[in-house]
Amino acid sequence: MANQPIAPSIESLAQSIELLESRNAFQDDIIELLNQEITLHQIAISQLKEQIKMLAKRVKESPSSSQVADIADDTPPPHY
Repeated sequence: MANQPIAPSIESLAQSIELLESRNAFQDDIIELLNQEITLHQIAISQLKEQIKMLAKRVKESPSSSQVADIADDTPPPHY
């Protein structure tokens, strides 16, 4: 036991640093991909919001009587 060094060797520290750098590069790539995906989702959400606004505007502008018949106008079928 007297021959084993107490502190980690230079080689093991270099390997640890290389492993950390590799993980860091991988995480940077993943973060960039996630940023791109978020950007695409934000664009899609903005487009959907605009479409909802246009639909709401059309519903408000359209006459309600043409879309939904009044219940009083509904005549019973002939077998009654």
